[in-house]
Amino acid sequence: MTVDQVTYLTFGLLLVFALVFDLGLLSKKDTTISIRKALYQTLFWVGLSIAFCIFLWFEKSPLVATKYFTAYLMEWSLSVDNIFVFILIFTYFRVEENDTARALLIGILLAIVFRIVFIAVGIGLIERFHWILYVFGVFLIYTGYKLFIKKDEAEFDPGESKIYRFIKKWFRLSEVEPHGRYFVSHHGKTFVTTLAVVVLMLAAVDIAFALDSIPTVVSLVRENAQKEFTADDKLVIYSSNIFAILGLRSLFFLLRNAVGKFDFLQQGIAVVLIFIGVKMLLEIVHIKISIYISLAVIVLCLVASILYSKHHERRKALRDAAAES
Repeated sequence: MTVDQVTYLTFGLLLVFALVFDLGLLSKKDTTISIRKALYQTLFWVGLSIAFCIFLWFEKSPLVATKYFTAYLMEWSLSVDNIFVFILIFTYFRVEENDTARALLIGILLAIVFRIVFIAVGIGLIERFHWILYVFGVFLIYTGYKLFIKKDEAEFDPGESKIYRFIKKWFRLSEVEPHGRYFVSHHGKTFVTTLAVVVLMLAAVDIAFALDSIPTVVSLVRENAQKEFTADDKLVIYSSNIFAILGLRSLFFLLRNAVGKFDFLQQGIAVVLIFIGVKMLLEIVHIKISIYISLAVIVLCLVASILYSKHHERRKALRDAAAES
């Protein structure tokens, strides 16, 4: 077997093992997931991703492993925004605790399928029209700017979203309690429950976020905008996306009680998006930024935004305590 075949086989076996382990042992049907259990699951998925990175280091090269880790870290940080929107969706539709884990899993598996299609289409377009990357660069700078100045009040409203209006227009919705059901029959007609609506909205929201994340990862791993994607580039893009998405569910349960703990994380992510957008545009004048510099910028921005969020939270608590006294 070739090195590429061994790598893809290892990646596939890891995914099968992880899903069987997660579904069979960690996420049985109709069970609630505690903070401790979510922490174990998060450590499991992160550990598996790092193990694959180590495998790439020895099986491929340190450069490929660094590209993978950088892309994975970028996807993982961008997924935090997904999680906060997921929390709003589950809260709005009042999903029961014992239905949450399974609905989230189905939504994420759908998102993986859509991501694979999006990545394949995106790679094909970029290989044929390389200038699209420069358009994505401008788009990422704009997105980063909007995210940086976005106020907390500008919160996603599931009931007023275009996604929900589309679902209401094209599907028959049932108002009965789902109790774990995704479809119900009434007078010979099939209706979708709020649980099915939640699953569809999760997948659709992830597609919307993919418009930012996929161009970002493509720019990080690609050596030259003028050349075709290598087999290693495609492996890194697919694997980093899939591993990051599969870890979303455990991260959801870990972070849902800490929505307000990272007030400035979005600013850190915004700076990273602007940096990646500038990196794309610099390739027009043949200036290439190393993957190692990109990794350093991503880590610095994320760590700084998290530390500043915690500092701001402590100062706010001290001010509140002083005001009360």
